[in-house]
Amino acid sequence: MNTNITSVSQTHSGTEAAKMPEQHYLNAGYDLKSWLLTTDHKRIAVLYFILITFFFFVGGLFAALIRLELVTPKGDLLTADVYNRVFTAHGAVMIFLFLIPSIPATFGNFLIPLMIGARDLAFPRLNLLSWYVYALSSILFVTVVLLGGVDTGWTFYAPLSTSFANGYVVLTIVAAFFAGFSSIFTGINFIATIHKMRAPGMTWFRLPLYVWGHYATSLIIILGTPVVAIALILIAVERVFRIGIFDPALGGDPILFQHLFWFYSHPAVYIMVLPGMGVISEVIGCFSRKRVFGYKFIAFSSMAIALVGFLVWGHHMYVSGQSVYAGMVFSLITYVVAIPSAIKVFNWTATMYKGTIYLQTPMIYALSFIGLFIIGGITGVVLASMAADVHLHDTYFVVAHFHYVMVGSAVTAYLAAVHFWWPKITGRMYSEFFGKLAAIITFIGFNLTFLPQFVVGYLGMPRRYYDYSFAPEWQIWHAASTLGSTVLAVGFALPVFYLTYSLIYGEIAGQNPWGAKGLEWEEASSPPAKFNFDKMPIVNQEAYAYDTPARGQTHFRGVTSRESLSIPPTSAETSHI
Repeated sequence: MNTNITSVSQTHSGTEAAKMPEQHYLNAGYDLKSWLLTTDHKRIAVLYFILITFFFFVGGLFAALIRLELVTPKGDLLTADVYNRVFTAHGAVMIFLFLIPSIPATFGNFLIPLMIGARDLAFPRLNLLSWYVYALSSILFVTVVLLGGVDTGWTFYAPLSTSFANGYVVLTIVAAFFAGFSSIFTGINFIATIHKMRAPGMTWFRLPLYVWGHYATSLIIILGTPVVAIALILIAVERVFRIGIFDPALGGDPILFQHLFWFYSHPAVYIMVLPGMGVISEVIGCFSRKRVFGYKFIAFSSMAIALVGFLVWGHHMYVSGQSVYAGMVFSLITYVVAIPSAIKVFNWTATMYKGTIYLQTPMIYALSFIGLFIIGGITGVVLASMAADVHLHDTYFVVAHFHYVMVGSAVTAYLAAVHFWWPKITGRMYSEFFGKLAAIITFIGFNLTFLPQFVVGYLGMPRRYYDYSFAPEWQIWHAASTLGSTVLAVGFALPVFYLTYSLIYGEIAGQNPWGAKGLEWEEASSPPAKFNFDKMPIVNQEAYAYDTPARGQTHFRGVTSRESLSIPPTSAETSHI
């Protein structure tokens, strides 16, 4: 612990009160046209945020129906066919309309230009087009649900989807196809922007780790999404024209579809998680008041995950009939891909070690992310073992593992981002009490929901079954999971109320309420101006330089005069917060 300590606090009452800037992106125009035809990356991010949050709750509604059905062993709420359509809708909406675009399309859009000192993304019109393509995709998904849905599962496995399914398979595939192209447009924009539009002095190794995460994610999107798009087109071609591609009855190979699908869909896990890891790096650095430990290791681990992630798809296919020797190779590489993820966790832990930690709402979400991600990662290593996977494949153990990585990690990181950058996006603060309460309830509710699923999966409960009356002893685990999901729903619902309330009645945040480092906090107002900066920022220090005073600092929520800020022993100056 640093020995040279001073207790300081700068609040609104202590100095000049924070004021909302007179001109910012939110009041640059109030009519509907100014929003729907905007090329401002910040407004497009807000448009994404509204749609994506809406579909998160739509997907959650389908999840609630699943949990209510499984409270009792006998299927007595939904029929078998309706249950199939409900869990397909849950998976498709959550993955294609929420998880994949969640952080990149909202906070990536909003923050990347601000973080690197650019006025906008490289292709503003392409950015707007990506939102319209996403909106078209969402309309098609809603249409499918209203027409009766699809019963293939979100994986669209052939020949079920090409020859036997009774739903609107082709229309669903078209919706997923458009969602993929929206992601590709966003990925192209991010890569071009990061390469060509960095401010003077913003070298590659001064980039925030959040930007590194999005850069790696964009590479996965551009390289992987066309593969699954082609696979889905082939599904539609076989279903409509009866050309034998995947159906053995027509001379096709169903394993080929699994290879094409999982070649994209396992890297897609990292599309959902890598941006979240970038969020956690930002939050932990800020609320530990320290430079992020092992900056280059974290940056290169993101690139390693993006690369190695393309080499592990076969671990989804251990029981599909692929070669045992191929399975051994995929198993080994899956163990390897866990290493860069572990590097991040160890470095985040080292960043917090001997730091001055403030348990604000974003930090609680970040700590939740680490805990849930560790459980998801360790159970992923269990499933990477062929011997274990033969027993656990297609059971609720896999469901629980998937949700610990996707919901426990990706959604928790999304909520951390919402609470960390909410003052920057809106210029208003939210209730810290309700924020912390929501974060704690979410963490407890999540574990109450999915830990029982590990147990019932290990006992043999298959996923996608709506009736388990053949094993009524499993009911206690499903009842516990459903009870936990109710707690989780409360944790997810609370932010809707206090964040909405803060838009009108929230305390004015000022430029840099967290005392954070980075161009988006130190150079841009809250909310930012239409073109982000009054003048071109020049970067002359490393990322996360928390050993120097933060510029634009207004107040630090939750810090009182009795609390302390650590000052490096070599410094003769104090940093007032």
